[in-house]
Amino acid sequence: MGAKTGLLAFSDGDVRPLLRRAARPDPAGVEALVRRVHPDHAVEPGEEGALAYSTYPPDDVTYATVLPGAEVLCSRRFMLDHPSELPEHLLTLGEGRRIITHSMHSVVDWLAFSVWEDGALVRSLSLSPDSGVMEDIGEPLPFELPYWAGEHPVEPDPAWDDGEPYPLPFHPLDMGEDALRALFGFILEGAPENDDIDASTVPVRGFRVFDPTGEEQAAREAEMAKAMESMGPPRVFTLGPDGTWQEDDRLLDG
Repeated sequence: MGAKTGLLAFSDGDVRPLLRRAARPDPAGVEALVRRVHPDHAVEPGEEGALAYSTYPPDDVTYATVLPGAEVLCSRRFMLDHPSELPEHLLTLGEGRRIITHSMHSVVDWLAFSVWEDGALVRSLSLSPDSGVMEDIGEPLPFELPYWAGEHPVEPDPAWDDGEPYPLPFHPLDMGEDALRALFGFILEGAPENDDIDASTVPVRGFRVFDPTGEEQAAREAEMAKAMESMGPPRVFTLGPDGTWQEDDRLLDG
């Protein structure tokens, strides 16, 4: 699985039928939206794209569209471990409307999403196998129920079987795709259903969005350096004669 998302939507209700009818947005309207969402940042117009390929832009890039009744944006800045901590100015922008966030990262099997109605948090969930359940606020949404009921357990992979069960009752990315379908009407991986939106046909506009002081970029680089420092030495695995992956230090020598 390689799906990643950093999605934020403001809507007057269900965003799915609005995305289904999406057309190329007005450039000036989208730029105005991006500037409101990213105050105190410099904004420069970039390339057009499609939603299916823009859900996880590079750092300092935002993709967005403005629809009749909804706005949808993609940015790594929306990827919060605790979705309930959505910045106050975004809650203000969504006053009287529905706000949805959806974040997913395949490298660490992390999923987080939230739903707000007229400023009130209805549901927020964030979890990964390494960190466990980081946030669980509100009643589970209908698409979640089979997962919590144990209907989607993670089957052990014989090649990686270390005798330890998967630390969560389901794989976050599996639920993540169902969350994406339920909240936004499309998926990134897996078998599409007949009524799924083809997100490759939803136009979005790209913008370079950056801190003109350079402080945000410097903080991000420092955080990355700290994370690299905390990582242990590299590990190499080879497929053993019994069909399982085994650590092989010989490939690191010399």
